[in-house]
Amino acid sequence: MLRTARLSADEAGLSEAAAILRRGGLVAFPTETVYGLGADATQSEAVAGIYAAKERPSFNPLISHLESFEAAKEQGLFDETARKLAEAFWPGPLTLVVPVAPTCTISDLARAGLDSVGLRVPAHPLAHALLKATGRPVAAPSANRSGRVSPTASDHVLGDLDGRIDAVVEGGAADVGVESTIVACLGGAPRLLRPGGVAREAIEALIGQPLESGFEGGEKNPLAPGMLASHYAPRAQVRLNATRIEPGEAALLFGSSSLPKSEQAKAALNLSESGDLKEAAAHLFSYLRRLDASGAHTIAVASVPETGLGEAINDRLRRAAAER
Repeated sequence: MLRTARLSADEAGLSEAAAILRRGGLVAFPTETVYGLGADATQSEAVAGIYAAKERPSFNPLISHLESFEAAKEQGLFDETARKLAEAFWPGPLTLVVPVAPTCTISDLARAGLDSVGLRVPAHPLAHALLKATGRPVAAPSANRSGRVSPTASDHVLGDLDGRIDAVVEGGAADVGVESTIVACLGGAPRLLRPGGVAREAIEALIGQPLESGFEGGEKNPLAPGMLASHYAPRAQVRLNATRIEPGEAALLFGSSSLPKSEQAKAALNLSESGDLKEAAAHLFSYLRRLDASGAHTIAVASVPETGLGEAINDRLRRAAAER
């Protein structure tokens, strides 16, 4: 069983934490809001490890943390309102959901297949130092099992995740103790998606207009963590638990066994030939996009087990297959 290391909040500890992140491991670390469970946001397999450790039931988009506004501008497109908010409240407990930049390196899995991305520059000095040492965006939801209370101390993290992650950076108690405020700036009026560490009133005073509340589109618009997740919907129809491939279909396979008539598929990709659910999760969104780009009218999906990360994979696939 993996032993979770306690890393000191000094140069040596942060250097080790950054090395773990760069090689695809999981590190919990303090921010001013709560402790986050970090993974290299550019590595889909590392991000899949977050879902596995948290036993998260669906692939909601994750907030990616960066060391500076300059670094964030490489990942997302900031309109005038988003720029004002970033300059006023970063570093700090505010997450901005903005359109993906052409230079974005954050993985499809961290973004849950969306064309938007949630970004934050945390104010905690240890978080900032870790992000600078890592040199990459770090996806970091709260460092607890899914559905449990968010952690504000390293002991809380270990109470939920000891043996499931590589390390936790010791950083004392979190100052704010509630998650970041999330505001979407995606054209039109900015929208408050989640209240948190920056008050609505402070944001509205800065931008000179009221924030819209909630989100449009119901379950079809999963813009941020803590909201109802829905499907990344390809243009093609999605047919689940396929037992054979029909002419003109694309095939999304899993495991070593192929499906009858796979050779006539317009395109075929295997989420994991070895049946590794973590590998399958890492490939899910990019493979759906690639098969959709083949021009097939339907993507036939082989059965995926409901165990472990399979539950989250199937959750996303069912949403992709839902009536539109």
